[in-house]
Amino acid sequence: MLRLLIADGNAREDRAQHVTATGRTSAESYADVVHAYHPEAQCRLVSPADADAGLPEGAGLATYDGVIFTGSTLKVAERSPEVMRQRDLMQAALEAGLPVFGSCWGVQLAAVVTGGDAGPNPRGPEYGFARRIAATAEGRDHPLLSGRGAAWDAPAIHSDAVIVPPPGARVLAANALLDVQAIEIPHGDGVFWGTQYHPELDLDELAAMLRVCAEAVVEAGLAPDAGAVSDYAAEIDALHAAADAPLAWRHGLGADVLEPRQRRREIGNFLDRLVARQAG
Repeated sequence: MLRLLIADGNAREDRAQHVTATGRTSAESYADVVHAYHPEAQCRLVSPADADAGLPEGAGLATYDGVIFTGSTLKVAERSPEVMRQRDLMQAALEAGLPVFGSCWGVQLAAVVTGGDAGPNPRGPEYGFARRIAATAEGRDHPLLSGRGAAWDAPAIHSDAVIVPPPGARVLAANALLDVQAIEIPHGDGVFWGTQYHPELDLDELAAMLRVCAEAVVEAGLAPDAGAVSDYAAEIDALHAAADAPLAWRHGLGADVLEPRQRRREIGNFLDRLVARQAG
């Protein structure tokens, strides 16, 4: 039986907004994906941004087979208590020898904790989908990306990203907008696998998050107004409800986004290749 600690990266107010928009927290979304692969898994959901989170320490971390960090609206370069508690947890998990996975905020957090740098992507944000992601030379045979094709799209909502990978990291995937779309970071006795994109997101969640981010999407010059963002989100919602071929064609989306197990492939690979080995 797998035992996982899932750390929700959002502060309390932002978690509440996320629940209003999507119906569940980011940690709950991840737990649902974990259970789709391993129904018997035990997942403890924590909110390390909160001072009263009651996070495991030392030997308490050793009771888990792996840790997952979700996305967040926080900025990893800030040194607020909400951020520093999460940096401490990431470092403790890796130094305890645990396999750790993270998307978006999670990958930025891991990079900064291990000596890299993260901040605004100079090439601009990705809202909706990261397009034409491709494995690097180091990523082509890496187990995190097992089952991915020559190029793929993935749900993505971010303006910040890993700008400088930490020493010893292996950059596994990139696209035209971002040099670090997937990465492996060994640290201490642990290892981090992560993606800047969001393999955990169902399309209805992505649509809801786009509505929440409408102002930022417009400010980035990607849509003329909030109404256009809402219209785009409605079509993504429709694709979640039914794989409509003409609508998928209009958005240029294929099985890598539309089929849940393919969209979530990196999480499945993490669970099967790292966490199950830790548990076994």
